[in-house]
Amino acid sequence: MMKYFYSFLFLIGSLLASGQTTDVKYLSGKGSDDAVEWDFFCTGGRKSGEWNKIKVPSCWEMEGYGTFNYGHDKPKADESGLYKTTFEVPATWKGKRIFIVFEGSMTDTEIKVNGKQAGTPHQGAFYRFKREITKLVHMNKENLLEVKVNKMSSNASINEAERQCDFWVFGGIFRPVYLEAVPNNFIEYTAIDARQHGELNADIFIDKKLSGIKAEIEIKDIQDQTMGKITSASINEKTGKISLSGKIDNIKPWSAEDPQLYTAIITLRQKDKVLHTITDRIGFRTVEVKPKDGVYINGVKMRFKGVNRHSHWPTTGRTTNKQLSINDVKLMKEMNMNAVRMSHYPPDKHFLEFWKNLITSLHIRGLVE
Repeated sequence: MMKYFYSFLFLIGSLLASGQTTDVKYLSGKGSDDAVEWDFFCTGGRKSGEWNKIKVPSCWEMEGYGTFNYGHDKPKADESGLYKTTFEVPATWKGKRIFIVFEGSMTDTEIKVNGKQAGTPHQGAFYRFKREITKLVHMNKENLLEVKVNKMSSNASINEAERQCDFWVFGGIFRPVYLEAVPNNFIEYTAIDARQHGELNADIFIDKKLSGIKAEIEIKDIQDQTMGKITSASINEKTGKISLSGKIDNIKPWSAEDPQLYTAIITLRQKDKVLHTITDRIGFRTVEVKPKDGVYINGVKMRFKGVNRHSHWPTTGRTTNKQLSINDVKLMKEMNMNAVRMSHYPPDKHFLEFWKNLITSLHIRGLVE
């Protein structure tokens, strides 16, 4: 057991020493159970017209501000929330590119750092978005963050999709906010297709087109043993995308009954220089939809038994926390369910990640073969 622990420490230490990983600093809490207070001003409804404090993340109606509206109410309160907080940038981030990331904000959101606008306003509540603030921050002194959130969107289609549905209409920064520091050239995101018998195809999207770029994926099992590596061809100059494909031998496929997971270490290189390294947890499975027949996973026909789930809690609205996600997943499993419909938007990350962490910890403790 200890050798795996030290192997893990060595891996993390090596990545940190290279300085080519992604660093994160939270400006808010990670959920409703550890929220951080920011300055707040609501333009209408309860407790409006004066600066006060509010928890972030939260829905401002659940914190005593603004106006409660249900989706079919007409007219709805068209109020805004103004947020302020300060932050410092770690000295070790000098020379890196810095982004501010919002996991969810309802709904149109404008961001200013030290009085200057950070990119265009974001529209839509349930999707993560980020803005680069590298040139707006001070490295050696306090920075001011100002955020304006409009409860109703200026985009009619967003209002129709998110503000006129059969649920409570909330306003506010309802999911976490954090800073993200990356190298000058970095992996924007990845799309990995890992199949039942070890076939793996991946697209690596980088922030800008570069020459002489390649990517590598290393797959490790739960004991931190390398299962295989796949190296890409050169970057596609037209799309700015790196594609790779290959096969990893001796993997165990993922299924709902036996959710085998592996660690994918994705490295971006320019010749012999490492530009950026990220990690992800993946499972190998093949999903097929056969017309007039059904859905098959790893060649086995599935009968789905599941529920609809909203990201919602009676005392905190749209703002949840990791423990609530764990409780929901456990309840579903106790009821012998194998599917969940997200009704009708991306959930909090911790809801999707829970089973990854649970199965990993069970393997480490020797409770699962």
